[in-house]
Amino acid sequence: MPTNTKDDLRSLEAGLDSLQLANVTRIHTAWWKRVLPPITAVALVWGVWTWAFNQQFQPEWVLPSPSMVFDSLKMQWEAGFVSASVWNSLKRGVIGFAISLLVGTPLGILVARIKVVRTTLGPVLAGLQQLPSVAWVPAAVIWFGLTDTTIYTVVLLGAVPSIANGLVAGIDQIPPLYLRAGKVMGARGLSSIRHILLPAALPGYLQGLEQGWAFAWRSLMAAELIAISPQLGPGLGQLLQTGRELGDMSLVIGTIILILITGITVERAFFSPVRRRVLRNRGLGR
Repeated sequence: MPTNTKDDLRSLEAGLDSLQLANVTRIHTAWWKRVLPPITAVALVWGVWTWAFNQQFQPEWVLPSPSMVFDSLKMQWEAGFVSASVWNSLKRGVIGFAISLLVGTPLGILVARIKVVRTTLGPVLAGLQQLPSVAWVPAAVIWFGLTDTTIYTVVLLGAVPSIANGLVAGIDQIPPLYLRAGKVMGARGLSSIRHILLPAALPGYLQGLEQGWAFAWRSLMAAELIAISPQLGPGLGQLLQTGRELGDMSLVIGTIILILITGITVERAFFSPVRRRVLRNRGLGR
């Protein structure tokens, strides 16, 4: 084999090895950028919390230590309350959000595309989005009693406006040229919505979905905190209320941490990867 050819092959192999090493380094760097900040934040909160407890700014029954909170959660876990509460709340949240998605998506399309509907329902959706979800709980209890219907009603009233408004905002940002091009290509009616409208509005729609999940989760906690009944079974809101009634601050703080972790886990496991993929496909992310 000629010397020049061998040199070219060596250069090509060296270039490929360098490119592979750069990709691996980039992956590790991106992983640390995602993992290190949350770990640092948790360590900082843990340290400040422990320091405040050691300084005895408040009695133990007002400000328990992290270990006391952990022991309280461990006791509740061994009794089976933690796993049952997390599972029931998560199940209700997912079901309520799925129903809200089925209601909020067509509602958002109607508001965005039909002027009369926007004039009529637009201000109502904006007002509902500003209304605290807990305000619906007493009314829902009177309407439906202490049942799952009450909980899902509160979740829908909290999540649907955010999903619909997010989709409306996404559709409003679509360049008119896209819609005209779709008509020229024969996309009309449901075909236009599926192939033109929703894909073009996806970033705004996805933001509405994320906000809708946040509202659904908060609404669920408000409903479970007030609508308590043996027929409803356990839930994180009920566990929080139990801690309040017993004056057990360790259980109260532990339940708050469980609520926070569960909500963040869903957001990180589902919404964050989808958002990054959508932005990357549009050349807006890494």
